[in-house]
Amino acid sequence: MISEKQSIALKAVAACLLWSTAFAGAKIALLYADPFFLAGIRFFLAGLLLLPFTGHIKDYFKILGKNKKLIFSVAALQTVIMYGFYFSGINLIPGSIAALIIGASPLVTAIITHFYLHDDKLSGHKLFSIVMGIIGITFIVVGRQTLEFAGITDLIGILFLIINMIVSAFANILVSRHKGEINPILLNSYQLSIGGLVLVLFSLPMEGLPHFSWDFKFTGALLWLSILSAVAFSIWFSLLKKPGVKVSELNMWKFLIPVFGAVFSWILLPEESPTIISLTGMAIIAISILYYYMPRKSGKKSI
Repeated sequence: MISEKQSIALKAVAACLLWSTAFAGAKIALLYADPFFLAGIRFFLAGLLLLPFTGHIKDYFKILGKNKKLIFSVAALQTVIMYGFYFSGINLIPGSIAALIIGASPLVTAIITHFYLHDDKLSGHKLFSIVMGIIGITFIVVGRQTLEFAGITDLIGILFLIINMIVSAFANILVSRHKGEINPILLNSYQLSIGGLVLVLFSLPMEGLPHFSWDFKFTGALLWLSILSAVAFSIWFSLLKKPGVKVSELNMWKFLIPVFGAVFSWILLPEESPTIISLTGMAIIAISILYYYMPRKSGKKSI
């Protein structure tokens, strides 16, 4: 039987594995729909898919009324603002730079939690592990594609992605601070459906009326994106609400997302194959995570 720490680690890895498949699904779906509308309908459907699993369908709106401040705050941060800046950013810069910037999210989260959570400080041990992880991501990105920088447009795109990561960190902190107040699956259902609806409405003046056909590929990609969002965010929220789980430490596992993403690309895309550089990057990331969670003389590191 696995321990509580092992269970948390396995769930965190599962969430990151699911998130790593989003790129392939989005790449297909974006051939049929604009980005903000796609994001909105994806999250709205994800929220609805979770309804049968909340156990509170009859009291759905009653609970919403009692917890509206928390729910709308999480929806605004986690779905509307975060993904608004995310899609705006990746539309301005090459994928290689976007992957590198997003890969630094554990560092941004660690810095923010250092100042906003008294029990989640940025130690030298943690900083060294995070820097190693970022170096590993750099190797993976460089091993797969050339870094290209186009000037002011890229700077704006990078700024948008940094804002995206900052907002994501605050959303994680918000969920963590309200442990036990609301079921994590129910909270996720609310924030996804509300945030998704706002993004759909926001897409209308930005992108115009949606024009797409329910092609088999589009439907399959949209359904998969909705399912992975529903499951991955529910897992993540449930972990953030567990006693003893620290936001920055949990986010260390996000270094695995580009690793899984690269592996999926090698499997699914014939033009991509592993290189010595990218494999070296994966090894560095593995070492950084093992080093962080390795027991030390001062006591074992909790997850």
